[in-house]
Amino acid sequence: MWRSLKKWWKYMGAKVSSTFNERADPKVQLEQAITEAQDQHRRLKEQAANVIANQKQAELRLSSAMDELEKLNRNAQQAVMMADEAVQRGDDAKATEYTTAAEAFANQLIAKENEVENLKNMSLQATEAADQAKSAVSQNSRVLQQKLSEKQQLLSQLDQAKMQEQVNTAMSSLTETVGGDVPTLDEVRDKIEQRYAKAQGTAEIQGMGVETKMIEVEQAAVNVEAQARLSEIRSKLGISGASSTPTEATETKDEASGEEQPG
Repeated sequence: MWRSLKKWWKYMGAKVSSTFNERADPKVQLEQAITEAQDQHRRLKEQAANVIANQKQAELRLSSAMDELEKLNRNAQQAVMMADEAVQRGDDAKATEYTTAAEAFANQLIAKENEVENLKNMSLQATEAADQAKSAVSQNSRVLQQKLSEKQQLLSQLDQAKMQEQVNTAMSSLTETVGGDVPTLDEVRDKIEQRYAKAQGTAEIQGMGVETKMIEVEQAAVNVEAQARLSEIRSKLGISGASSTPTEATETKDEASGEEQPG
C-alpha cells in the first residue's frame, strides 16, 4: 500500500511538473535560470572570500609567531650570555638565575618553533585553498558570462519563434476552409454557376414554346403596321420612296419580279 501511494505521489508530481513546464513562459524560466546562476556565483564569491580571509589570518598568525620566535631566540641568547658573565665574575647565584632563565627561554623557543612549523603548514594549505577558490570564482565567472550571452541568443530565438508562430497562424487562417454557418468561396461559386446555368436553360426552353412564337408574330404584325404608317407619312410629305425601309424595298422587288414572269 505504501509503495503504491509513493508511486502515485511521484506520478502526480511528474504530471504537475510536466503541465507546468508546458504552460510556463520560457522567457520567465530563462530569467529564473540566470538569476539562480547569478545567486550561485555570488555565494561562491562569498565562500571564496572566507577561504581567502582564512589564508590571510594564517599568514598573520605565522608572521606574529615568527616575530615571537625571533624574540625568544634573542632572549635565550641574552640569558646565556649573562649567565656566562656571572660565572666569569664568580657570582654563582646570578649564574644560576640566568641559566634557569635561559632554560625557560629555550623551552618556550622549542614550543614556538613547533607552533611556527604548524602555522607554516596551515598557511600553505590555506594558500592552496585560496588559490583554488580564486580559480573556481574565475571559472564560474566565465561560465556566467557564457550563460548571459546564451541568454541573449535564446531570447532572440524566442522572439523569432513567436514571430514565426504568428506567421504560421496567419497563413493557416488564409488557407483554412470557412466552417460553421459561413459558406466557402467555392461553395458560393458553385451555387452562382448552377443558378446561371439553370436560368439559361429555362430561357432556352421558354424560347421554344408556342406562346413565344405567338408573341413574335404579334410583334411582326406591329412592325408591318408601323412601316405602313411611315410610308403614308412620307407620301403626304412628298418624300420619295428611296429611303424606304428594307421591307418596302423587298416588297417592291417581289412585285416587279412577278410582273416580268410570263402569264
